[in-house]
Amino acid sequence: MDSSPFPDLNLLPFPKREPKAEPICLPEPAGPLEPPAPPPLPQNPSNNSSLLLASLQNPLSSNSDEDALFAEYYRLAHLFLSAAGAGAGAIVPAAPLTEEAAGAGAIVVSRKRKARSSEMVRVSSLNPRDQIYFRDLVRRARITYECLRTLLMKEEDKAETLGLLTRRTRADLRAAALMADRELWLNRDKRIIGSIPGIGVGDAFFFRMELCVLGLHGQVQAGIDYVSATRSASGEPIATSIIVSGGYEDDDDKGDMLIYTGHGGRDRNLNKHCIDQKLEGGNLALERSMTYGIEIRVIRGVKSDKSPTNKVYVYDGLYKVVECWLDVGKSGFGVYKYKMLRIEGQEEMGSGNLRLAEELKGNPLGMRPAGYLSLDISMGKENFPVLLFNDIDDDQDPLLFEYLTHPIFPASALQGKFGEGGGGCECTSNCSIGCYCAERNGGEFAYDGNGILLRGKPLVYECGPYCRCPVTCPNRVSQNGLRNRLEVFRSRETGWGVRSLDLIRAGKFICEFSGFVLTKQQSEQQAMNGSSLVYPNRFPARWLEWGDISDVVPDYAPPDFPCLPDLNFSIDVSRARNVACYVSHSCSPNVFVQFVLFDHYNTSYPHLMIFAMENIPPLRELSIDYGMIDEWVGKLML
Repeated sequence: MDSSPFPDLNLLPFPKREPKAEPICLPEPAGPLEPPAPPPLPQNPSNNSSLLLASLQNPLSSNSDEDALFAEYYRLAHLFLSAAGAGAGAIVPAAPLTEEAAGAGAIVVSRKRKARSSEMVRVSSLNPRDQIYFRDLVRRARITYECLRTLLMKEEDKAETLGLLTRRTRADLRAAALMADRELWLNRDKRIIGSIPGIGVGDAFFFRMELCVLGLHGQVQAGIDYVSATRSASGEPIATSIIVSGGYEDDDDKGDMLIYTGHGGRDRNLNKHCIDQKLEGGNLALERSMTYGIEIRVIRGVKSDKSPTNKVYVYDGLYKVVECWLDVGKSGFGVYKYKMLRIEGQEEMGSGNLRLAEELKGNPLGMRPAGYLSLDISMGKENFPVLLFNDIDDDQDPLLFEYLTHPIFPASALQGKFGEGGGGCECTSNCSIGCYCAERNGGEFAYDGNGILLRGKPLVYECGPYCRCPVTCPNRVSQNGLRNRLEVFRSRETGWGVRSLDLIRAGKFICEFSGFVLTKQQSEQQAMNGSSLVYPNRFPARWLEWGDISDVVPDYAPPDFPCLPDLNFSIDVSRARNVACYVSHSCSPNVFVQFVLFDHYNTSYPHLMIFAMENIPPLRELSIDYGMIDEWVGKLML
């Protein structure tokens, strides 16, 4: 990080002002809460989901930028302590312990945390290697957050099943608190002005707390994030980011031009202003940022049925405040308004791509009169049409192949393997813990109720044609085919690529590698003939990353069951293939391969299922790590 091309923002010769503190949006707790006596600690934690959550009386520090989170989390922590009991789940409240006393796998919540830094810097231009480093750093933090959140929800599900849970808590807050305890929140040692390394324009988030964890926006509820005057060496508040989510009636959002309404003066119940706003706190910080030409990160909150919260937060890039004035709002009270213009030369706005993708799904030819070679290269074989788009050159290569939705396995490889190991489960309704298929997966199911892969495994067993459970069983996910509208498109950077018209959640199934499956001997022969082959054993084990919470639970060990033998087969995509074959290579991918069995039980020939490693916004190219870049990958990129 380097601020040398710009003036030192802490030492600007501004006259010092003492604005009032930004009002807290959440009420303070009424008084100290005393947790009930804790249940006895488990002596021998049985698996990696056995987390010990200790000393919840002060889960977060009382820094001014975390007061709102503290108040809400404190309330939820008390509810959790009250509702939980011995054996209620793997996450057990306990009396304060040292890390040594807590034992293996314990999470010990500290009572003091470093305050968020007020030192302001800009990040100098990054070379490609640094870009990959920071992108992977952000991705690891996001995976840790999301997997902690889903794990906490899973434990509450168990407690509810046992009748030991009276009220659900906010898993998004609890996951953030656990990461804060391990000092895993990013960008707290410097207050970054401008772009955050590793976060790209268009990145999508489902929880406000995730923005705080990454340092993109540090306020839990307030729309303006800023360095206060009392913490700035110059004595001037400086705004760093805003969230536009339609909460103020006087906002006027036209995309590249935004009229943003300041903070305060609003009745929380009526969603209207009831008193005049004041030029203080975040409002003053925006005015100061306008005066000194400091860019502001803009995040938009957009309604989305793909989100577990029905809202998605999209980072739309950098804006500058060009005008500020006091106006009379629609409710008749004074409001501060800020005219903000988007800085040119950035990638397309993520919120704009969300709107464009929705229009493309309904009327592709109307939105793009030229460029579509096919409105469905699968010819109706997939659940949703697979578009083919090329507005760059005259290449029509994907039209030359037979479209194959599922791989075709050689009969010799599957002989006697369809009912091996006792066949399928005997469940007459949706499967539950304890059934045969759950045991095959190590005593747990791989997916949650929404079809999200909870963590990667060497191999996942789904229920199949030899199971008696209905087709609605939550253990039937990847076998059901596409659940998103995909488009194969021509790219100047990667040749042919794949993007989605839907927002894809992290952990969701996307598609399967398809073609003619060859045995080891057949693979060797076809390779000599120059065939395009996909080798499953060359894919790096990226599934290890999905579900990895070792940064929070040091003794976490990745799953090693079900076991997977060496894979010596290949998939021939020279004659027939599907959309997966056009996913481009990246050393910092956003999707990964998970091996799955469901229609047979020969572990030497699993299906290659592709899952999302992060939230993938519409129109963003899918990328996978192929490991060794072979000739066939190069051919697809031409």
